[in-house]
Amino acid sequence: VQLQASGGGLVQAGGSLRLSCAASGRTFIRFSMGWFRQAPGKEREFVASINWIDEGTLYANSVKGRFTVSRDMDKNTGYLQMNNLKPEDTAVYYCATRPTSTATYDRFGQGTQVTVSS
Repeated sequence: VQLQASGGGLVQAGGSLRLSCAASGRTFIRFSMGWFRQAPGKEREFVASINWIDEGTLYANSVKGRFTVSRDMDKNTGYLQMNNLKPEDTAVYYCATRPTSTATYDRFGQGTQVTVSS
């Protein structure tokens, strides 16, 4: 499975972006898709995740109420809708998958840059 994140860009504070993560390759059968981000000089952090079958979601406290994660099974694509963006959301955003609920995320795609200006 290959993952490709897209949709990043430059936006002013308060603006919105929608990231996409397209999965390709072998049949996409994985437990969940997660979104992570890494800001310059900081470690990569968890942002949100969605279970591929039951659509259960999780969010980091820092994005709750502003970000929404979703997926389209037919398109093998996950989405991260980001509203009310803040400068501290500036980072490279990555999507990743894991095979079970207890496994770590083991497949990461190339990231997409999100820059929020104040």
